[in-house]
Amino acid sequence: MTPETQPESGATPQKMPLAYRLYGMFCTLLGIFTLFAVVMFAALMTWALQTDPSMLIVGTDPTLPVVLLAISYVITFADGIALIVFGRMLRKGSRRNAARISHVLIATSVVQILSKLMLQGVDLSLIPDAIQLFLLIAVSVTVDPSLKKERALERHVRDMVEREAAEEGMLGRDVEGKGYIELNFFNLFWVFVICCFLGLIIETVYHFAVVVPGEIQDRAGLLFGPFSPIYGFGAVLMTVALNRFYKANPVIIFVVSAVIGGLFEAATSLFMELGFGAVAWDYSGSTIFGLFPDPIAVIFAGRTSTLFMCMWGVLGFVWIKLCLPWMLKLINLIPWKIRYSFTTLCAVLMLVNGVMTLDALDCWFERLSGIPQTTPVEQFYAEHFDNDYMAHRFESMTITPDDSARVDGAGRADAMEADEAAVEKDADETFEDVA
Repeated sequence: MTPETQPESGATPQKMPLAYRLYGMFCTLLGIFTLFAVVMFAALMTWALQTDPSMLIVGTDPTLPVVLLAISYVITFADGIALIVFGRMLRKGSRRNAARISHVLIATSVVQILSKLMLQGVDLSLIPDAIQLFLLIAVSVTVDPSLKKERALERHVRDMVEREAAEEGMLGRDVEGKGYIELNFFNLFWVFVICCFLGLIIETVYHFAVVVPGEIQDRAGLLFGPFSPIYGFGAVLMTVALNRFYKANPVIIFVVSAVIGGLFEAATSLFMELGFGAVAWDYSGSTIFGLFPDPIAVIFAGRTSTLFMCMWGVLGFVWIKLCLPWMLKLINLIPWKIRYSFTTLCAVLMLVNGVMTLDALDCWFERLSGIPQTTPVEQFYAEHFDNDYMAHRFESMTITPDDSARVDGAGRADAMEADEAAVEKDADETFEDVA
């Protein structure tokens, strides 16, 4: 072959390592099996609709669980197709396409895990999804060497730019001038943490001064620490949405903040109630100046209200205009040499806190449902985070198992039947003793 006819360097895909090709084959088979399972599920659903529609009722609500299951299986169907394509890309050695599809699969895996959390709670069925998510993240990072080199170069350039920005007093700012703050993980994580803390303080003071004057109530939303994650996530959403509007008309900032905060508050309330039967706030019955029912509270079934959407609007305006510059100066006090390692450590601790909170809520839900705590992890939470501890930690939260959309209603029903049988037996024995 003459030099003129040789392919250019990098024109042909590099041979994929055996481990990747085997994983690609596994993903292809998994995708085929997933599509087959979804088709069979659809066939069973059709058969049930034609023979006995009551078979589709899950728990006490005949619609919401079915809707959640339907959404979950639509995502699963898309996931199956993506797995087949992803596996083919790995086997062919198409690294860049495989990396791109892995990002889609990461998103569908996260949605599937959230769906299972709402429908089944925290159980062993989440382990395969967690392993698959871990593998997909690993593949997305390592499958394309050119992407690795690009990221390494980007990190080197980023370090140089940040050092120059620090010298100019612009560290953390959007160097392109499109927004106020640079939307990277470092900045957004500390926005989340700081607002989790500040939001908890604001809510506690509001409860003490307005809701029940003189009463101090624990309003924390995580198992450990003074954090209320709804404010952290809300602040991150507002920062991302309003970053380019920090010079905009105050009315626009207020309206966008109110809409984002209200919708997020309602979505969080819905997730908690469907997943755990938990209610931490309910604005049903709210009125506008005592004259007529609050239309926002009516539309969202008490999950948010006009008053609290306005409060979100005010908080968003204050955050973007006043607090964000202060927050940027605060997080830039973290020493340069440890800023990323320290942030990674704190992120891991916060992730553990979040996972343990979900586990504790799930076990609390099961105990209130009468479901026996048999596994070691359930017994651990029953011993260290029992009902009294949870009720004291989450003072504003009540759990009503029948309000959830969980599909473990069979176990709950069996437990309730056993309790009823025990009560009837005790009543019969008491009657015989009296007789």
